[in-house]
Amino acid sequence: MKMKMLTLDNTAAGDITLNDAVFKIDVRPDIMARVVDWQLAKRRSGTHKVKERGEVNGSTRKIVRQKGSGGARHSTRKVSLFRGGGVTFGPLPRDHGYDLPKKVRALALRSALSMKLADGALMIIADETLATPKTADLKKKLQDLKINDALIVSGKEINDNFSKALNNIPKIDGLCYQGANVYDILRRKKLVLTKEAVELLEARLA
Repeated sequence: MKMKMLTLDNTAAGDITLNDAVFKIDVRPDIMARVVDWQLAKRRSGTHKVKERGEVNGSTRKIVRQKGSGGARHSTRKVSLFRGGGVTFGPLPRDHGYDLPKKVRALALRSALSMKLADGALMIIADETLATPKTADLKKKLQDLKINDALIVSGKEINDNFSKALNNIPKIDGLCYQGANVYDILRRKKLVLTKEAVELLEARLA
């Protein structure tokens, strides 16, 4: 499929042919949802922690005699029944990540790219080279291109001036093609790819 390319200055830069096996497949929302869940699970720190009975400070003296009190039999005040006692079966530090097949992840990424193209939310630019690292200049260029909520994916490396100028613009994210992922693509309204990013993504996913 052919698509028009633009420059950052909003001028025509020729056409580019997109691989239908990457950009025009049947969208699979179920697969994308699985991958988003997997990504968010991997991001969790897993540092939540409670004190168990053996970790609570306190005396281990038996608080009431075993028989004759007319009440329940208790050992120490560190048990979970009492205020300030340990927590039973509470959360402990752990890794929330799990494995997901590479084929599933690749299919989800192809689905996300295809969905953006089908929704008219995909834009191809020749490159992201910027002469100076000025946020105001880049912001003006993006406004001319009607880009106000987007993920911009470059090739192997992001242009240094472009990266610096992009840092201060809200709702605009920048990534190298290696970091292109389903979650970041879906969380922004528009996806902007450089010509190099298209070629590298097609080589990776086709």
